[in-house]
Amino acid sequence: MKKILAFGASNSSTSTNKQLANWAAQQIPDSDYTLLDLNDFEMPIFSIDREKENGVPDEAQQFKELIKSHDGLLISFAEHNGNLTAAFKNIFDWASRLEGKTWAGKPMFLMATSPGGRGGSSVLNIVTKRYPFDGGKVVTSFSLPSFRQNFSPENGITNEDLKNEFFQKLNLFVKEINTEIPN
Repeated sequence: MKKILAFGASNSSTSTNKQLANWAAQQIPDSDYTLLDLNDFEMPIFSIDREKENGVPDEAQQFKELIKSHDGLLISFAEHNGNLTAAFKNIFDWASRLEGKTWAGKPMFLMATSPGGRGGSSVLNIVTKRYPFDGGKVVTSFSLPSFRQNFSPENGITNEDLKNEFFQKLNLFVKEINTEIPN
């Protein structure tokens, strides 16, 4: 059984991206998933001076260990001012200070959603291009626009065209994690 690490890259208690990541992870057959809450990884704002003085916080090591212990990563990114949320960026900055590439060569399905019609496409574009340099194997990406109109907690994605697109992309991710050669 494949192990999936899923999270919404936001620390909001009502995160639409956490809802999307949770639902998406449930759609993966023959898998077990861990749904992270970024609030469990709250750390001081990253700085070289803090690192020199106190080292890397334990929460960053825990985050990195979770990445390494799973077969695939499913992340849905919230967009703040066209970029990553400060909460997620801080976790990523601290985790990047540890050994090896942050994403440990894991297959990734990157998503984003927002209340607006662009569906977090700016942040999705940033991470899709950036994460291969950080050790991520970006298999595919998906943007869900107008979250409140196109998603329900009971049924998931409600727009048939978007649902079909999502499942086509999810199948690419599932195929990748099922053919991945263990380290």
